[in-house]
Amino acid sequence: MDHNVNFFATCMGSTALQDSVISSIKLMQMYGAKITFKKKQTCCGQPAFNSGYFKEAKEVAFYNMSLFADNDYPIVIPAGSCAGMMSHDYKILFRDDSQQVRDSIDRFAARIYDESEYLTDVLKVQLEDKGPQMNVTFHVSCHSLRVQECIPVQKALIRQLKNVNLVDIPYEEECCGFGGTFSIKEPEISNAIVSEKIKHIKETGCKVVLAGDNGCILNISGALARQGITDIKVMNIYDFILKRVTGEDL
Repeated sequence: MDHNVNFFATCMGSTALQDSVISSIKLMQMYGAKITFKKKQTCCGQPAFNSGYFKEAKEVAFYNMSLFADNDYPIVIPAGSCAGMMSHDYKILFRDDSQQVRDSIDRFAARIYDESEYLTDVLKVQLEDKGPQMNVTFHVSCHSLRVQECIPVQKALIRQLKNVNLVDIPYEEECCGFGGTFSIKEPEISNAIVSEKIKHIKETGCKVVLAGDNGCILNISGALARQGITDIKVMNIYDFILKRVTGEDL
């Protein structure tokens, strides 16, 4: 069976976490996915939507629908918040539009997968861990938890790795303080929240923190750097999983 998919890298992935994007694609390909990558892809529209710029968010949504209209492949996204925006929040954004528009949005939204969901539910991956024994912890991102609801799937993938012990962060469902434009509008509150998150990360004793959302990865790693903490590494889960199944050093 052919597993043709469109890969949506996200704007943060394309601009700041390119290596993780490449790892996410390679992992998909390892387990049989045939990737189509649209060069003119851009943002999912979440920053505009969360800031109340609904007209602009709709324009982005229509652009994405047009961009992926030349095939009916699933659209796989290695970031739970962007997947949640395109599969769930688009429906909210257009809920007062015509039935025809809402039907189009529903069809588009049904094509969206967080990468963890596609690896698990469609490709049925069985991960062979080639790395040494280690402990890691996992940051639960707000949108992955409450919108896309893919946290259990992401954790289950990590737990497939036989030599990896997943240690839960205390108060794991608390935000890291990013919240998109929130961290820009309320930097002092954001810093207080991420400092609390880092305190709980340190309590696990783990030196590797995994996350499935690019904004959280950038926020937590940036805060660690500002605080002079150099012995804790924040990684995208797909980057981590690829290195484990190929035996590559972290």
